[in-house]
Amino acid sequence: MALVAGIDEAGFGPLLGPLVVSGSLFEVPDGAEGESLWRLLAAAVSKRASKRHGRIAIADSKKLYAGLRGNGRLDHLERGVLAMLASRELPPASLRALLEAISPGAIETAGGYPWYHGVDLSLPRGAETADIVLAGMGLRKVMDSRGVKLLEIRCETVFEGEFNRLAGAANKSLMLFDVTCRLLMRLWRAAGSRRLIVHADRQGGRQHYLGGLQRAFEGCSFKIIEEDNNTSAYRITSGTKEAEFHFTVGGEEAHLPVALASMASKYLRELFMELLNGFWAGWVPGLAPTAGYYTDGRRFHRDIAPAVKQLGIDERMLYRIC
Repeated sequence: MALVAGIDEAGFGPLLGPLVVSGSLFEVPDGAEGESLWRLLAAAVSKRASKRHGRIAIADSKKLYAGLRGNGRLDHLERGVLAMLASRELPPASLRALLEAISPGAIETAGGYPWYHGVDLSLPRGAETADIVLAGMGLRKVMDSRGVKLLEIRCETVFEGEFNRLAGAANKSLMLFDVTCRLLMRLWRAAGSRRLIVHADRQGGRQHYLGGLQRAFEGCSFKIIEEDNNTSAYRITSGTKEAEFHFTVGGEEAHLPVALASMASKYLRELFMELLNGFWAGWVPGLAPTAGYYTDGRRFHRDIAPAVKQLGIDERMLYRIC
């Protein structure tokens, strides 16, 4: 069996809330690693969301969630992420259980932030539990018939204080790549002797990744497969162990594992934003919620400034300065 993985992020640009970088890992039959998982699993998944319950929408998270000024609903993101998890076991019934499954390190770290302390919300938030369970069972049946298995979804959650610390030590772009490398190294170790192909969305306008990969995977050999305006691809070897890393423009449109990683990142970030908005609304009556992006994030920051001062909160733990 071969392995196919995808990596994508949510929350790199905002001023508030965490950055979440996620990876999804699938086992596929040998020779199928270049095939579309949307095609292989077409009986259970779709690139498009539908109001009717049926196939599971797995697509770019930006298309499934329009934010506070769009439909602002988690339903499609939630259904897709939790149904995927339900294809392996019962879906998590709380944010804490979700973190234990996909981002266990975030539980302890979140405790250092008053607005995340306790890190718990009941799940699902908008989708229906029964539908998620049934969708997961249907997905598992189709996966089994096609020799496909979801091995894991794993998220690196970078809260505001760590974001400022890491970005301040280098720059935002390098920080994002370093966090991505945490997932790449996890996938590399998980693959064992199996063939691994990892697809990641191109990070900004960056085209060359070789130097960073060589630093992260010290002692391994690399070969450039291609570096052009659309794709930067590399082959990594260590003894008999081999993998390929592909950074592609629009990766979430071309590869289901990248789309699922995008969804997991956005879903988890939005759950944390719900906690953040709820906490500050308790201190500032009438406070309008925020998605954390530049203009509205600055408005929100101004609105809560007196409460921040009253609580004696270090700005570097709340507001991204980089």
